[in-house]
Amino acid sequence: MQNKVYHRIEQITGNVIVVKADGVINGELALVDSNHGVSMAQVIRLDREDVYLQVFSGGRGVGTDSKVRFLGRTMQIPFSDNLLGRVFSGSGEPRDNGPEIEENMIEIGGPSVNPAKRIIPRNMVRTGIPMIDVFNTLVESQKLPIFSVAGEPYNDLLAQIALQAEVDVIILGGMGLKYDDYLFFRDKLDESGALSRTVMFVHTASDPTVECLLVPDVSLAVAEQYAQEDKRVLVLLTDMTNFADSMKEVAITMEQIPSNRGYPGDLYSQLAARYEKAVDFEGSGSITLLAVTTMPGDDVTHPVPDNTGYITEGQFYLKNGRIEPFGSLSRLKQQVNDRTREDHRVIMDTMIQLYANYKETLEKQSMGFRMSDWDTKLLKYGEKFETSMMDITVNTPLEEALDNGWKILADCFEPSETGIQSKYTDQFWPKG
Repeated sequence: MQNKVYHRIEQITGNVIVVKADGVINGELALVDSNHGVSMAQVIRLDREDVYLQVFSGGRGVGTDSKVRFLGRTMQIPFSDNLLGRVFSGSGEPRDNGPEIEENMIEIGGPSVNPAKRIIPRNMVRTGIPMIDVFNTLVESQKLPIFSVAGEPYNDLLAQIALQAEVDVIILGGMGLKYDDYLFFRDKLDESGALSRTVMFVHTASDPTVECLLVPDVSLAVAEQYAQEDKRVLVLLTDMTNFADSMKEVAITMEQIPSNRGYPGDLYSQLAARYEKAVDFEGSGSITLLAVTTMPGDDVTHPVPDNTGYITEGQFYLKNGRIEPFGSLSRLKQQVNDRTREDHRVIMDTMIQLYANYKETLEKQSMGFRMSDWDTKLLKYGEKFETSMMDITVNTPLEEALDNGWKILADCFEPSETGIQSKYTDQFWPKG
């Protein structure tokens, strides 16, 4: 452990300070004693003897004569079952006025699991949301982003998934949250009783930038520990664009050469290091990862969603308060939806095809074309589909959602009009 105390700060730029020191490692923690008290800081760059530190509480009050003491260790987070039901900041400090937990400290930001040791995903994660369970099934150990724009209810969707998902532990990591959003998550989970199986790490927009960068790492480090205790863990992160913006802010402060739209050149690697933590441990638990990624200007070519798409196994598009069926994709759904119920794939394919026909009919209607009987049936079907299947507030078990799909088809069409094989309509088509 470092015992030296450094009394001279060479440079102060925003929240980043520079001292000359030796024997320091990247990511190491330090204590900065200034006129405003003692604050944690983290090493973010080494350049020969120059050590760059990001001060958690900001650079205000830090003078060139402030004291810096290195702790000789990187960021650690406690782990125990006492974490469940608690809310912490990005640096692990309690936000809920509860006691600090200091037992069983674990390192964060470790390597992901060796790809050669990974097993093929094989289990479904039930969420109770038909647009996920029926049409784009979430699979254990999958990593999926939720692409959205500002103003969409993506936090409502995450809260709904946290309430309904059939998993053992929920890890919720919030980055750059408005305080109202933080209270929404906390109160929603508390009222439903889901907080008892949830650990929250929350960085609000007013908190230090460096804590935003820590949230995914502390969330995933805790998730790994639970997964190794044979728990099915679902990690929910919001919003990865805020995480990338914090990376950009630090990189600009350090005068790094920017890449696409000012983001650092290692943006892809930094995102991949977090997403690749999703894994199914052989003979133990699993980590499944859902992360909101907002798209500025609804631009999917923006560097953050663009890089994310190369890492993950599909995506969910949230538009107009609904999960959009024509952009969303779960590339692993074929691993599990043949073992749920024999009509699962039939309902999935047929209802999406008919919904595409409904969209074409809407275009014809908007241009003033005469509506045929078939068009009238499609219009009726589309409205029922959007209300009963696409609403993200729906809480319906998979089997009930499939039955509901058959009812919608029967309300709008004759069996022969759907194109479904008679062996399925004979068995599942509602009688009478």
